[in-house]
Amino acid sequence: MDFRVKPVRDWRLGTRLALGLGALALTVFAIVGWVMVSSMKDFLDRRLDDQMVISQTSAVKEIDAHGKVSKLPPDWYAVVYKIEDGQLQAQPGDQQPADREEFDALAKRALTADEFQTEYLRGEGKFRLRACQVVKDEWILVSAAPTTDRDDTISQLVTVAVIAFMAALIALVAGGQALIRKGMRPLSDMADTAHDISSHDLTDSGDLTVRVDGRGGGVEVEELREAFNKMLAHIDSSLAARTAAEQRLRRFIADASHELRTPLTSLRGYADLFKYAAANEPGEREKHLEKLRSEASRMSVLLDDLLLLARLDSAESEPPLRPEELDLSVVAEAAADAFQAARPTHSLSLDADTVTMTADPTRLRQVLDNLLTNAAVHTPAGTSVQLKVTAENGWAVIRVSDTGPGIPAADQARIFDRFYRVDDSRTRQRGGSGLGLAVVQSLVEAHGGTIELASRPGATVFTIRLPRHPA
Repeated sequence: MDFRVKPVRDWRLGTRLALGLGALALTVFAIVGWVMVSSMKDFLDRRLDDQMVISQTSAVKEIDAHGKVSKLPPDWYAVVYKIEDGQLQAQPGDQQPADREEFDALAKRALTADEFQTEYLRGEGKFRLRACQVVKDEWILVSAAPTTDRDDTISQLVTVAVIAFMAALIALVAGGQALIRKGMRPLSDMADTAHDISSHDLTDSGDLTVRVDGRGGGVEVEELREAFNKMLAHIDSSLAARTAAEQRLRRFIADASHELRTPLTSLRGYADLFKYAAANEPGEREKHLEKLRSEASRMSVLLDDLLLLARLDSAESEPPLRPEELDLSVVAEAAADAFQAARPTHSLSLDADTVTMTADPTRLRQVLDNLLTNAAVHTPAGTSVQLKVTAENGWAVIRVSDTGPGIPAADQARIFDRFYRVDDSRTRQRGGSGLGLAVVQSLVEAHGGTIELASRPGATVFTIRLPRHPA
């Protein structure tokens, strides 16, 4: 068994605070006790000195011709000295001590002034001595009063003070530790919550709903509890965002693999056909070669969209934009001309005001092309499409609308998801790879704008708002 004592720094905070409070209280008690005992000692000394002065003043009147004194307490000592030619002659008396060495020395100093002195008399104990001239240049009286009563009083005072202070110290440490432990209970609850969190597996679920409950503990503890819960809420939202991002990434990889597999399979098939035609039917070679070019071009567009989305999603690099001053109506007119040339089955009306702004013209053209193409692909022939450009309160507003069958309400929430199609058949007769609107949303957000969809049968409107001069 290990009986080693832990270092102080490893003790619990409540214990260290209680011991620190006890050490502070002990220091205060020691100072208070020293001042109290010193004051009492000085008081008793002054009282004894006053008593000796009064006793000696009364005794002076009784000094007889032989230098004897009376009227002194029986437990006192007294020696009378006669002054002759500057010399001191001790007179015989009944209250003289066995050893007069201290008395003789004190009597010599009393030739000039009264003297007080505390001495240990051999074989007698501790006494308070006073020497004074009782008759000017004739007699000197040296008396000694025992200090037993004074010392007993001080000893009793010290004993009572030590007992009282130790009892107060024990009560203070015990009560302080209990109060500190109660006050720090909210901190223990936070520690328990932290241990509870560490026991959760957050790698898959990313769910962190644990919070610190309770009240009390003071303003500081309330602030710490609130900050701790805010931190947990932030971690919870971050874990949820990370989990959602990982799920989107998995879905994105799966969809990208599916989309790339189709053109690659077509390329291999047309390559085999081209090889067969080159050997057996030379007239079919150009037809199969054109198919190869078409599938390669389609895969190139898909890869370009994937690369653009990856660059737009990257938090470590700037968005792939080259902003410049432009007139949005010019970009809209170019997109409208291209649409009318490529989609003669759909009628397009253009209403574009002059709107100057700072943006990337190439990316804005890509946004308009994707929205117009989406309107043409998902609506029957003869559907009318409208492109409108206006300026509203510092924003450039683009509206692309059509009169087609509309988008089902169940699909509108996911219409901007990558690889998402309204029809789940994944056929290529209608629609593309499902990245067009995802690219539109990412480019709009890269410009600091927003895109909204409102759709019902006979009216589908995409509304884009872009800051004309972003910070």
